[in-house]
Amino acid sequence: MTVDYTVRLRFSDDSQAAATHTNLSAVRLDGPVLWIAGDETATVERLLADSPDRPSEFGDEARFRLADLVDLPGTDADEEADVEGLARTGHFLWAVGSHSLRRKRIRDRHDGPKALKRLARVEGQQNRQILVRLPIAEVGGVPTPVREIVVDGVRHRAAALDARDDLRRLLRDDEHLAPFLPIPGKDNGLDVEGIAVHGDRVYLGLRGPVLRGWAFVLELRPYVTPDDPTRLRLRPFEDGQPYRKHVLDLQGLGVRDLCPDGDDLLLLAGPTMALDGPVRVYRWHGASRAEMPSIVRGELISRELELTFGEGDDHAEGLSMFGDGRILVVYDSPAKARLTGDGAVIADVLRLPGRA
Repeated sequence: MTVDYTVRLRFSDDSQAAATHTNLSAVRLDGPVLWIAGDETATVERLLADSPDRPSEFGDEARFRLADLVDLPGTDADEEADVEGLARTGHFLWAVGSHSLRRKRIRDRHDGPKALKRLARVEGQQNRQILVRLPIAEVGGVPTPVREIVVDGVRHRAAALDARDDLRRLLRDDEHLAPFLPIPGKDNGLDVEGIAVHGDRVYLGLRGPVLRGWAFVLELRPYVTPDDPTRLRLRPFEDGQPYRKHVLDLQGLGVRDLCPDGDDLLLLAGPTMALDGPVRVYRWHGASRAEMPSIVRGELISRELELTFGEGDDHAEGLSMFGDGRILVVYDSPAKARLTGDGAVIADVLRLPGRA
């Protein structure tokens, strides 16, 4: 991997206290702003660029609580939503939670029976089971998520996926994915870690499960009905199913993030389990033109970049197009060299192959 240049992402005291800056999981460039999320909160952060042409820093952070915009499924509005993907298209910002279960960690202070007891404990959090669509309005000249907007006489409301179309419930009878629902995400269980939107198509990338080396991308077609514009429903495909499965040859890796590039999808890929690497960027050629479940291999997919990674740190978790054939990559558990004294974290800008 050759880094073209780096940018600083400068966070507020609140986000530093919540460790958002060291748990980055999703990113999307939107003109003068960078939408970003960590996996330990139920918020989306907005950072402003210091330059419209070639920014070297994004700062002046604003935090937006998801519970202020949509109804979350959890009883605690501030329980972490584990936001793992962001997408920006049309009038909306989209966010998706991991939908995963989690296994308790053995920490340094745990030993013996207590450590084993923790390792046996598996739990879920309701706020992780979210897919939300937030209207974006210009407020003070800056893109801002709001509860509703009116465009050309049409009112658009902030909306969350209806419980009737809850993804985990829909997958209970799936021949490939159902057996992995009770398994924690980091144990190769169900784990959504990326979202991309192209027209009316929403793609969800799965970090897990990976089956015999094949990774999964789910395709959905959400819509809202006039009688309940705050709830997203899933439009059935031609076979009557509310989702479509695509399996991809990522050479044993799972999806860590998705990003559209024209009709293609860029995929950030990494290990499903708790491993440092390898980490790569792939291109799924013509993804948005697929009209049936796809086996994505051979000429349909190409490896674009090989990314570096650390030992226990520097885990690439989010990518975004960054203009002029470049991508921006942000990291979970950043290495110490990425952290600055004023609360900023360093992200990488890389040039895609074949781009001048």
